[in-house]
Amino acid sequence: MECPHLGSSVCIAPDSAKFPQGSPSSWCCSVCRSNKSPWVCLTCSSVHCGSYRCDDFVVNDTKLGLVQKVREHLQNLENSAFTSDRHRKRKLLENSSLNSKLLKVNGSTTALCATGLRNLGNTCFMNAILQSLSNIQQFCCYFKELPAVELRNGKTAGRRTYHTRSQGDNNVSLVEEFRKTLCALWQGSQTAFSPESLFYVVWKIMPNFRGYQQQDAHEFMRYLLDHLHLELQGGFNGVSRSVILQENSNLSASNKCCINGASTVVTAIFGGILQNEVNCLICGTESRKFDPFLDLSLDIPSQFRNKRTKSQESGPMCTLRDCLRSFTDLEELDETELYMCHKCKKKQKSTKKFWIQKLPKVLCLHLKRFHWTAYLRNKVDTYVEFPLRGLDMKCYLLEPENSGPESCLYDLVAVVVHHGSGVGSGHYTAYAAHEGRWFHFNDSTVTLTDEETVGKAKAYILFYVERQAKPGAEKL
Repeated sequence: MECPHLGSSVCIAPDSAKFPQGSPSSWCCSVCRSNKSPWVCLTCSSVHCGSYRCDDFVVNDTKLGLVQKVREHLQNLENSAFTSDRHRKRKLLENSSLNSKLLKVNGSTTALCATGLRNLGNTCFMNAILQSLSNIQQFCCYFKELPAVELRNGKTAGRRTYHTRSQGDNNVSLVEEFRKTLCALWQGSQTAFSPESLFYVVWKIMPNFRGYQQQDAHEFMRYLLDHLHLELQGGFNGVSRSVILQENSNLSASNKCCINGASTVVTAIFGGILQNEVNCLICGTESRKFDPFLDLSLDIPSQFRNKRTKSQESGPMCTLRDCLRSFTDLEELDETELYMCHKCKKKQKSTKKFWIQKLPKVLCLHLKRFHWTAYLRNKVDTYVEFPLRGLDMKCYLLEPENSGPESCLYDLVAVVVHHGSGVGSGHYTAYAAHEGRWFHFNDSTVTLTDEETVGKAKAYILFYVERQAKPGAEKL
């Protein structure tokens, strides 16, 4: 696990420590024999890597918490008045005209209440997703209103502990740490919050994300939502979480979509249903099935993939509608995806088409920017134009005639952007709307921005919120 501050992949040990023989680059994990990012225990000199194979991980701290004390000291320095004033002056010089307009509400100047998230070592993928989810009001409010859970009792009450394999899963609650993180955002009491506790719980229950290497933000979002969904189906302080969900009048039964068991706030907010139609081209047999989804992954059509920026236009610009059309259009399956026809009793050539049978309250659209070539996973850096308001999904519905006038209209609430060329490198940031203003979240740094800047972003993940129909409003 590479240390983001020291640029070293090993711990710094006292002189008395007995290191393994050879240089650090030759050390390997005693479990899986991997030599990538080895860590050495200062007590027993055991070498581990924290990989999925060996199902173990380490925490870079001593029993007395000396490293944590150093972190806290550095954080206090970073939050000192001098640093804050210098940062504020620089941002005011860069965006003086914009900030002077956006910070004035009803004639009075308001403080920037947004809170950033500290980067714990290539954790920008997590920070961008957390900031996006924190600005989906109905989803965020549900977690913030949950009662707190005390995971430790007796002598350990109130202390921060780092979970290990021997402690089991009883001391780990993803929902609780997620709730604490959301509560820490938008309070305005600090410039940045460190999601350490949440990250260590992620390490415990999501082995794929152990370590400090760059991860895919979309993959993390799916794992996070899936695990929140699973944990929410259990009990909560003696009360079934499904009961808490039912008591929330804003999340009625008609809005629920069950995925892997009982409905939760995750499926009530993000859950939709696809109808998958497959037709055999030999006998004409039609097969239909319904698939629940939490997000839609959209290909960027091949004819647009060589266009990186608006200035490189040689024809029509790629739009979000192009990507949605490519996803829902009739497609003939290739030789590697032959359909097993039950009437022909063998695999046959066939066509496939998707319809949306039920739209979610929050429509999450993932643009598939990373694809595999013969040897590498390349990035499609094409700019895709997307609407900030009024995304109309009616033409993709299975039964559009049963939809209300505004029930298919969506407004953008957050965008995750990947900067760089590869999935294992680069940097993630997020744009999100909060109380009518757009913010740019870049780890610890949060700045006000405008709609024009948001519209120019090369989106990776888009979050759209269903527009609420207003009584007596005119049809758009």
